[in-house]
Amino acid sequence: MEKRTAICGLDCSVCPAYEATRDNSNEKRKATAEQWTKSYGSEIKPENINCLGCTNTTGTLFEYCTMCEIRKCGMTKGVANCAQCAEYACAKLTKFLAMAPQAKLNLEEIRAKR
Repeated sequence: MEKRTAICGLDCSVCPAYEATRDNSNEKRKATAEQWTKSYGSEIKPENINCLGCTNTTGTLFEYCTMCEIRKCGMTKGVANCAQCAEYACAKLTKFLAMAPQAKLNLEEIRAKR
């Protein structure tokens, strides 16, 4: 499976919302909605579990992705991901990466190939 790196460095291809959309699986949507409702303390409905990856500009995005400040910043700067940004790693990204170590590894791998 091809890795789909989000602007922040997360791998969209292993995101449950992306997987449910890719597979058009209502079962995965329901399971993800239940899990995320518990994890994030906010009601998330299965019909809202749809996403084609955060770098997608013309298709379906999970609601949070439309509000994500890191995504907005990357889209404004026209970078595929934060590893390509001249300001890498800014304070906003550093705070996020402290909670998402795999995203940091993904971005560092991209930067090493530049």
